[in-house]
Amino acid sequence: MPISPEQFREIFGSFPTVVAIITAVDDQGEPRGFTCNAVCSVSVAPPLLLISVDKRSQTLPALESSQAFVVNFLSASGQEASQIFAGKGQDKFTHVRWRPSEVAGGAPILSDVALAYAECRVVQTVEAGDHWLFIGQVEGGGTQPHEPLLYCQGEYSVWPQLVPYGG
Repeated sequence: MPISPEQFREIFGSFPTVVAIITAVDDQGEPRGFTCNAVCSVSVAPPLLLISVDKRSQTLPALESSQAFVVNFLSASGQEASQIFAGKGQDKFTHVRWRPSEVAGGAPILSDVALAYAECRVVQTVEAGDHWLFIGQVEGGGTQPHEPLLYCQGEYSVWPQLVPYGG
């Protein structure tokens, strides 16, 4: 017999996870997005990552129609954006500055709050319980020297000062 949804959330809420905002553009050209902590790398060659999207997500139709998305990994300055994008509001993008991705169908890159971003084209979708898994090939991306925003046991935290990559 499987564990309860509450136990499942407690188990996965007990360790720190990355905080990301997944963005896409719908078939009307409108930006859509949601806060996500279910992101993982899949492969280096080719460069693939995976996101998990609730079937009730308001961003799901945009992901399905555009077949492209951006994973905006949040920096410490992104906590407010994370909270806004976790909600169901329609005006989420009025609170953040963004630019359209040239390789991910115009999906928003949240340059002011992103520690890093990955511009992806969908290569596979898998139905998994109450979610859809989207595997994206990373077509572009970038990083900025900021501290990452983490989430654990219902609280936000910031990773201590990091030494730059390769430095």
